[in-house]
Amino acid sequence: MTHRGSRTVHVGGISRVEGEGALHLRVDQGHVTEARLRIYEPPRFFEAFLRGRAHTEPPDITSRVCGICPVAYQLSACRAVEDACGVTVTGPLTDLRRLLYCGEWIESQTLHIYLLHAPDFLGHPDAITMARRHRADVERGLRIKQAGNAVVELLGGRAIHPVNVRLGGFHRTPTRAELKPLAERLRRAREDALHTVEWAAGFDFPDAGCDAQLLALAEPGRYAIEGGTPTVMQAPTSAGLPPDSTRALPTRTFPLRDFEHHVVERPEPHSTALYSSLDGHLHLTGSLARYAVSGRWLSPLALQAAHAAGLGDPRAGDVCRNPFRSILVRAVEVVYALDEALRLIDAYEPPPAPAVPVPPRAGTGRGATEAPRGLLYHRYTLTADGTITDAALVPPTAQNQDAIEDHLRTVVQSRLDSTRGLTDLDDAQLRALCERAIRNHDPCISCSAHFLDLTVERLGVEDPVRHR
Repeated sequence: MTHRGSRTVHVGGISRVEGEGALHLRVDQGHVTEARLRIYEPPRFFEAFLRGRAHTEPPDITSRVCGICPVAYQLSACRAVEDACGVTVTGPLTDLRRLLYCGEWIESQTLHIYLLHAPDFLGHPDAITMARRHRADVERGLRIKQAGNAVVELLGGRAIHPVNVRLGGFHRTPTRAELKPLAERLRRAREDALHTVEWAAGFDFPDAGCDAQLLALAEPGRYAIEGGTPTVMQAPTSAGLPPDSTRALPTRTFPLRDFEHHVVERPEPHSTALYSSLDGHLHLTGSLARYAVSGRWLSPLALQAAHAAGLGDPRAGDVCRNPFRSILVRAVEVVYALDEALRLIDAYEPPPAPAVPVPPRAGTGRGATEAPRGLLYHRYTLTADGTITDAALVPPTAQNQDAIEDHLRTVVQSRLDSTRGLTDLDDAQLRALCERAIRNHDPCISCSAHFLDLTVERLGVEDPVRHR
């Protein structure tokens, strides 16, 4: 992964779907007939590791699934186990969890915006090269990311794989005096985040759409982060609209306990990562889905930034379905996370205890939160003494693979239609185009700067040519 703008390290399998990626693209007579995103997922066995462990252990074990978004795994695990045990965490402890999650949103979304995604728009192969010509921009991104890291470090005990999170709350909670200097840093980062939205708004965005159902958590009255009800927005063509429609469509909800009845995982022969469908249909989770489902509950400052950036007004029913513009939505979400973090710090009163008891009981519990990449779902079954007998983790990238492949097909087909066929689009150009399309969705595999191994079959033009 790219880290702190100083070096690029290629790491295989640091989360459930990270590692080597490959795309098999089939073009026949100028038409894309097949686009298969292949993910080589090393066996990690996290769900198996959890079986037989105590109900107190999932927050610490699952945080190791991802070094970029450990808080998402910790808090989804906490919510699921607490649900199984019949415990609800409220008050200042809930606010601290949301504040911790804001810190992760700030650092993770900023990492993707500046170090992984922006080079695609500015014509650079990586952030190190980009920094030579856009040093001030990269430094601005690093300042924002460091502010997010500071939040996670203070509340979590350290910036990566936090150790202060536990069932029922925290091992230790901060004082108001400890949060005060953090607030000063977040205010400066908020100004940088507003500049980020303006900066990203100046990028050249290809026309594109997403004809998938959008799935996100919703919590009426505020932008959902660490909880909510699964909410689905209808796909455009099902309503007789083009895939790039910016109109908000009807939504429906379902209880979290029914998540696995609606979101069904399946294996595919070309990928070791599981695919998912929503009631048998294509779906997408992540920033575009959150903005469509909950955009009207962004803070006034974030809404103003979104409108100025050309994203419209979600309160008036405007949504964004162009995956290339997802970088803009992420930038707006960073503004919101900073705004929300400052609100939480300003209203903070230390809780009477750092955690509430979570005694074990037999049952099955479920928890879901909005990781930066999208909805993350956990389920655990416990015995009366708290032993875990079954566990399920459904990460956002696994849910998005179908939608990513669909996006790849439409993007490449659109490019082919605008050229004289494959004669004007060589393998290197196809490779770059496909990598860019995949990074629009911020999948875990995008943390490798040059992850894609591309195979192109040209039929009807010349003999099949394979390029690696």
